[in-house]
Amino acid sequence: MKKSAIIKLVAAAVVVLILVVAYRLFGTVVEPKIERRIAEVGLTPNQIAAHGPLSGEVSLYAQEWACQQQIPTPGYYSSLNGAEISDSERSGLFPCASFLGSRDGPNSVYAWRSADDYPGISYINNRKPGELYIVGGEYPTLDDPNMVGPFVAKADATTGKQIWRTYLDNLNASGHWIGNANLNILPNGNIAFAWSHFIALIDGDTGLILKTNSLPPGDAPIEDVNFKHLTIAPDGTLILKDQTRPVGCTLQGTMAIIKCAAEGMKQPNSVLVAVDPQTLDVLDSLRLPEPAPSPHIIAPYHDKIAIYMGMINRVARYFWDPVTKKLSTDESWMIQPLAEGQNAMTAPAMVGDWVAIQTNGLFSDKKASSIVVIHQDDASRVHTIFPFGELKKGEWSFAPPKNGADLENGMIYSADMGVRKVAGIQIDQTTGKLKVAFVLNDTTTTFQPLIGPKDKRVLLLTNMKLNVEKEPIKAALFTENYKEQLTWREAATGKILAESDFFEPLSINGLTPPGFGGRIYFPTAVGRGFYVLQVMPKPLSSSGK
Repeated sequence: MKKSAIIKLVAAAVVVLILVVAYRLFGTVVEPKIERRIAEVGLTPNQIAAHGPLSGEVSLYAQEWACQQQIPTPGYYSSLNGAEISDSERSGLFPCASFLGSRDGPNSVYAWRSADDYPGISYINNRKPGELYIVGGEYPTLDDPNMVGPFVAKADATTGKQIWRTYLDNLNASGHWIGNANLNILPNGNIAFAWSHFIALIDGDTGLILKTNSLPPGDAPIEDVNFKHLTIAPDGTLILKDQTRPVGCTLQGTMAIIKCAAEGMKQPNSVLVAVDPQTLDVLDSLRLPEPAPSPHIIAPYHDKIAIYMGMINRVARYFWDPVTKKLSTDESWMIQPLAEGQNAMTAPAMVGDWVAIQTNGLFSDKKASSIVVIHQDDASRVHTIFPFGELKKGEWSFAPPKNGADLENGMIYSADMGVRKVAGIQIDQTTGKLKVAFVLNDTTTTFQPLIGPKDKRVLLLTNMKLNVEKEPIKAALFTENYKEQLTWREAATGKILAESDFFEPLSINGLTPPGFGGRIYFPTAVGRGFYVLQVMPKPLSSSGK
């Protein structure tokens, strides 16, 4: 063998030896990096930035808890978010929740997905710091149109790891119509939960079902009722109202109302029911004059307990008398505020002496949505504003969430996903006059929660982005062909303070509720489980810029 060949052979052997040594020395470092990169495939930048579960600012837990204890919540557990949407008025206002970001500089959003899956998730509440309660299994998707549920689950508030899960039904076996069901925590820490024509008490510590009862369906066939709307009166009595599915409709989920009504099927009238919170006995019931697909609210009116609700054609007030245990109709306060071509109303909101209500809770391609305010003392005092103007040719209006309201700052918020806009509206609480403060290009089907104290109020808005830009919004909605993000905005101006990545769609008409320590929960019915989101001021770069 020539000398040059021998030298090449020796050199090759040395290179191989060096590679082997390098692998043995550095392989344990390289392998985790490779594995981490593989694991990060499919993660959004917000998730990569978080790189794990988000605890929020733990030093704020006690402060937020103490703040909440100063706010009366009769009938509900006193927590940052012990009711489906903050209180008996379903105000969507969370003054003790924190915004951790900067109000005048750039912010970063961190996100992490729950460790466990909660299919068909709709609502999330917290009790004490660290405790999270979840409702799911009642939101059909294209992949799972006959989802098993509803269920209530308890999870770790940071990781989303399940502690227990209690299933209450299986529509495949029972044949019941299962629509969205809300979540409310009682003062003793237990959960009052209603679905189909049933109600149950669930032990908040163990998930054990303590009691159940049946509820009267009123004028509707029993297979077409869903007692989603459960709100608690100041004396503790549970006040429930059912949604009714159009007769002949066989679709599942709350959207069955919209889809089957659009085909000309008729909804039966709803019924209002009062239930004892301890025994679940039905104390009284009252048949309503028409369907009421949106929730009611409860608010004090002088020395009475008033129940306000929007129905298909009218807004009405009812009373609950805790002494006589009777429901009654206020015949002097019932109006029909819809303009010609508008369709149904959502749940009302209280703004001082005014009851504010959003129109076009169901689709309309004839007339734009509006905000209507009605004085509590005089139903003839009515003011209306069309914050988005009139519908243009080819447009349609769909405003399913109740309008948000901020009594302290005299603001009302309106979201119409059909025209893909959100408005902030000022109200003169003396005269009831309405004025548009801002209009945003933002597409959302859900509520507009407000967090923080009066002078630092932050508005939470989701925002949809179509996967096919020119696809009609209605088609994208029904096929779930879009992604959705959360934005944090100045409540007075709508200015964006922070915005998350785009994730799987939020549950339609769901809620992005606050958690302790500045966290926000983002439930995805189409995705797996939920996201925990947290905003922080954007870190300075290494250059100091």
